[in-house]
Amino acid sequence: MLRPIIEYCTNNSGFGTDEIMNKLKENFDCEVYEYGCLTGCGMCYLSPYALFDGETVEAETAEKLYDVIVKKIKEKEQDESQD
Repeated sequence: MLRPIIEYCTNNSGFGTDEIMNKLKENFDCEVYEYGCLTGCGMCYLSPYALFDGETVEAETAEKLYDVIVKKIKEKEQDESQD
């Protein structure tokens, strides 16, 4: 299985995204990268968000973003196990 790649912006850490990214690294087999900027042009100041395999995912809170990412990880695992 290809490991999911999750990228987040340091500027988005004010929402707690850094904490959930650490939690993802501890609990799932995924690659987590922190960047100074993901070129979302201000998106990092509006809500918690990250890139999951290059696709933007966002939520109202960091905890909800964690749930969205976990769901995507599980969907990816399921899709790849069916191949």
